[in-house]
Amino acid sequence: MLNSSALSFDHLPTCDLHAIAPEALQDLVNEILPAEKAQIMAEFFGMLSDPNRLRILSVLSKQELCVHDLAAVVGMSESAVSHQLRVLRTMRLVSYRKSKRKVYYQLLDHHVLELYRSVSEHLDE
Repeated sequence: MLNSSALSFDHLPTCDLHAIAPEALQDLVNEILPAEKAQIMAEFFGMLSDPNRLRILSVLSKQELCVHDLAAVVGMSESAVSHQLRVLRTMRLVSYRKSKRKVYYQLLDHHVLELYRSVSEHLDE
């Protein structure tokens, strides 16, 4: 991996319209999203790219539900919903609680709810 503090931009041609000092370019290099974090974020967004998972999250953003009721609301089999919930649990997006013989799922992280709402609002504009 390149050491960003050792990079030099003095040799690069400057843009006539947007001349930027080498120090400013170095500041950008120092602030860019690290490759490792970018990879993790891409995997996270990839996990959210499934329409069924988004529909499940949209329901769970309103209230917690058991698999049976969640399957009825989203129009999927309980098996398919359980599979999607396993993926969402692995990514720590939903949690569950047991009450006697039922398992209830809920959103785990308010950040996911904020992200969901932001994207939804953006698409409505």
